[in-house]
Amino acid sequence: MQWDPPWLAANQQALVGQLLQSHQRAFGRQLISAAQPGSSKQLICQELFACGFPVLAHDGGPEPNLTYANAAALGLWDAPWDDLVGLPSRLTAPIAEQAERSLALNKAKSEDAIEGYSGIRISRQGRRFMIQNARIWTLWDQHQHACGQAASFSNWWWI
Repeated sequence: MQWDPPWLAANQQALVGQLLQSHQRAFGRQLISAAQPGSSKQLICQELFACGFPVLAHDGGPEPNLTYANAAALGLWDAPWDDLVGLPSRLTAPIAEQAERSLALNKAKSEDAIEGYSGIRISRQGRRFMIQNARIWTLWDQHQHACGQAASFSNWWWI
């Protein structure tokens, strides 16, 4: 029996497609270079999962839950896939920082995307870190309905 990692599941392949297309729409540039026409969905999913910077996404529910976290995000939040994906996304930030995080997400939602966001986050083990110059963008489905948000950043440090 062959086991496929969860980030290669069919639903994740569709989500990664939305994530990358929505990033292109929001910022006018690709998030990763593997997102070339003709690239296989599995290759693109592997490239996003293995890229060197954190990428996360949550659904568009009233209490958004994480729907995607790549390897860099899993490492930073010190959690395996099954512990981070499905978690209420507000729990990625300390309680004292959740209101400020919510304001940034609402701004990104109303503007479709923002760049330059900075804030404090907390790993699943309680370790705090600062993220800087994050991009947050709206995820769009095939019918052009907003269906969640994604974020990525390259600058962070432990505090």
